[in-house]
Amino acid sequence: MTELRLLGAVEVRAGQTRFDAGQPRQRAVLAGLGVDAGRPVSLPTLIDRVWGHEPPAGARQSLHAHITRLRRVLTGAGAGTIVFESGSYRLTLDAGRVDLHVFRDLAERARAAGHDDQRVALLRRAVALWRGTPLGGLGGEWVEQVRSEMDRHLISAVVALAQAELRLDRPEAALATAERLAGEHPLVEPLAAIRMRALAAAHRPADALHHYDDIRQRLAGELGVDPSRELQDLHRAILRGAGQRPVAVLSPASAAPAQLPTDVAGFAGRTAALARLDAVLAGAAAGASATIAVVSGTPGVGKTTLAVHWAHTAVRHFPDGQLYVNLRGYDESGPVAAAEALAGLLETLGVRAGDRPAGLDAQSALLRGVTAGRRLLVVLDNARDAGQVRPLLPAAPGTMVVVTSRDQLTDLVISHAAEPVDLGLLPDGEARELLRRRIGAARVDAEVHAVDRIIESCARLPLALAITAARAARTGFPLRSLAAELRRPGDPLETFELGDPSGRLRGVFATSYVAISASAQRLFRQLSRHPGPDLSAEAAAGLGALEVIAARRVLAELVRAGMLAEPHPGRYAFHDLLRAYAARLHRDSDAPAERDAVTVRMLDHYAYTAQRVDRLLQPLRPALDVPLGPPAAHVRPEPISGAAEATAWLDAESAVLVAVVHTAVAGHGRYAYQLAWLLDHCLHRRGQWLERSAVWRAALTAAEGTDDPVALAGSHCGVAHVSLQLGRYAEADAHFTRALELYVADGNRRGQGAVEYLLAGLWGRRHEYRRALAHAGRARSHHEHTGHRAGLANVLNQIGWYRAQLGEHAEALESCREALGLQQEMNERAGQADTWDSIGFVHHQLGRSAEAAECFGQAIALFRELGDRYAESESWIHLGDSHRDAGDPGAAHAAWTEAYDILDELGHPDAQTLVDRLGVRH
Repeated sequence: MTELRLLGAVEVRAGQTRFDAGQPRQRAVLAGLGVDAGRPVSLPTLIDRVWGHEPPAGARQSLHAHITRLRRVLTGAGAGTIVFESGSYRLTLDAGRVDLHVFRDLAERARAAGHDDQRVALLRRAVALWRGTPLGGLGGEWVEQVRSEMDRHLISAVVALAQAELRLDRPEAALATAERLAGEHPLVEPLAAIRMRALAAAHRPADALHHYDDIRQRLAGELGVDPSRELQDLHRAILRGAGQRPVAVLSPASAAPAQLPTDVAGFAGRTAALARLDAVLAGAAAGASATIAVVSGTPGVGKTTLAVHWAHTAVRHFPDGQLYVNLRGYDESGPVAAAEALAGLLETLGVRAGDRPAGLDAQSALLRGVTAGRRLLVVLDNARDAGQVRPLLPAAPGTMVVVTSRDQLTDLVISHAAEPVDLGLLPDGEARELLRRRIGAARVDAEVHAVDRIIESCARLPLALAITAARAARTGFPLRSLAAELRRPGDPLETFELGDPSGRLRGVFATSYVAISASAQRLFRQLSRHPGPDLSAEAAAGLGALEVIAARRVLAELVRAGMLAEPHPGRYAFHDLLRAYAARLHRDSDAPAERDAVTVRMLDHYAYTAQRVDRLLQPLRPALDVPLGPPAAHVRPEPISGAAEATAWLDAESAVLVAVVHTAVAGHGRYAYQLAWLLDHCLHRRGQWLERSAVWRAALTAAEGTDDPVALAGSHCGVAHVSLQLGRYAEADAHFTRALELYVADGNRRGQGAVEYLLAGLWGRRHEYRRALAHAGRARSHHEHTGHRAGLANVLNQIGWYRAQLGEHAEALESCREALGLQQEMNERAGQADTWDSIGFVHHQLGRSAEAAECFGQAIALFRELGDRYAESESWIHLGDSHRDAGDPGAAHAAWTEAYDILDELGHPDAQTLVDRLGVRH
């Protein structure tokens, strides 16, 4: 059976055969996918796992190459493949064939086993899977995090195995199990405790006492601490000779508190978050010091619901009780003081008021003492900040604390190694399941499209979905009626203002809004003007008229407060309902002039940054024919200094820029044309024809409302060019004709040359190559007249291409070589790539397969360097065709595979044109 091994060196095996997974970086890619086998891993997450938070400029291209090579390895091993879908990669190998997942499954089954014999058998199989250091041979922050987590799981499994062996009266086996990790983890106290018990049970109390002295000295010397309460009690028990088989010290006799609120009916989803909490529970079960999980997220995302639901599923693991405190961090009346909450906990645990010492620190120490030796679950709900929580934390091994807060409580994560469990919006499937459980499966399944619209209108926010579900259940109205109600014009929050005031969305959001600083409130309101799915700190700084460092501080405050999300490092977003709340505040609190100033600053930021990017990527492109005006105060373009940074910025901002163009149409039409012109090459390079068409149509709408003939002609030309790419030839011809008329009327020969060049492309697409050559000849004349050398070089390449189509190979090569010479003189790499592809095509037609392959290779290398993935795929297709015609089907298949992988990754429909050539794929 084929398997992926991660619990040791990363390797792929089929039986006794080991398949080479490549050099360390490539194995890191495989590990980054293997830990989530069968589940999608987003592109930014995978890059972060492999290269860390500051990846090199070429990380994305390197990743593509690693993925391509890994696909070949996996296919050869029969181990599934790697597919790209919706911006994420997924390893299709079943998790049951990855040792890491098999280990986790066995450990979980062991925890649920009813008998120790079964538990021992399962845990022995789990522990036997370890071949050495997990992800051996790899390094980096993410690798170390995974390695540390897996070490904790191994310790937990080994301790549980030894405990089960002791209960089965097998002290020697328990001792051998505990000693497996003793040398590697000499300071892990649960391991020391189980080893002491095993030694005493094996009639070796002196060795048990000696082991205690050894760990006591190590703890003092290396960490400056004393042994835990459990080890000290065990040491005293052995000294007293309390039986040959000492057991854990019993907890104080008292009734176990059970304070959890009622579990929420109809709970659905949150699979990943529940699994994270289960993993924290495993650490607590292993006997580690008190384990903490911090459940955070935006208002209304269901933090308390999740914590209480999970706590009810875990009560059997905490026989000494479950404590619950609502800290009311965002109540209008103010949060519960830590001293008040602490007094309530001590009272629940049987400490009378007269027995409590004075002072918060002393009472907190008493709490730690009272909980020592107990297995407790403590839920601290709705915390305001880390300071409110710290005095309430027990320190006993086996105790677990779940804290919920709108704040991320980063201080607690740092100071107490708390496990962050950040709740996002519900995925569509989980949102649908929530409605099924609240409304009834029959109603939801009967109105699928209405449910889709409800989920979208509720922004996948659990509180909004719950409010809507309650209304549906109470009224019995058809779901399509409720969906229409949610989508009616106006403030979307109004629909959620019915019912219990404590559940109204606006009020829930308001309690968080009033708790943040005035500068955070101001930026929160202003961000509602931003139309894109997310934005950078630099864009927020421009929009808010802030220095970047100040903007970062304010954004961090908003993220901590749950008013913004940070879906990717340095990118910020909020869901549609919070955006609507921010927009309402912006309308109510800020004057119209200020609102418009925010929009202008945003447009300036993107226009000036896009202009800088365009000059870096296309230094020979003519200057923007409708120049930008002076930027608004406090607006500066982002500090992008090279082609790699420019490409990365376009990749990150393309969706934002498209949305910004549409925003500019209403009242700021000049920006719409300027941004469309600056964005055009990026969308063309990425093969995003529909987005490109929408952008140019928006620019045309804006230009028609102005008296600027250049913007109007340029917009017609842009619409025509995209229509040409989409095969809408009649529409393209009409817009080209109108653009040419406007340029002629304006006496703009450079514009005329651009249109003639594109008209040549139109007739070339129609295979009317003589007519195409006539337009190309006129374009050449215009460019020679204006001295536009880059445009001249492009049209010479175009003339060569059409000569080749007509079988005029000598003339074609002459024209293309003249173009290449000009482009090399100017160091115009994009043009060189196009021309190398044309020359390769001529050699292909002449049957010169070696020369064709060399030329296509030059084109591919340049397109890859430029990040022009779509053009690169075209050259791979041409190379494959050349190999096929030369009688080399293997090389042809390899080239077409490269093209398919690129087009599939881009989500481009042209990928399907290769399916017949390649046969069955993925």
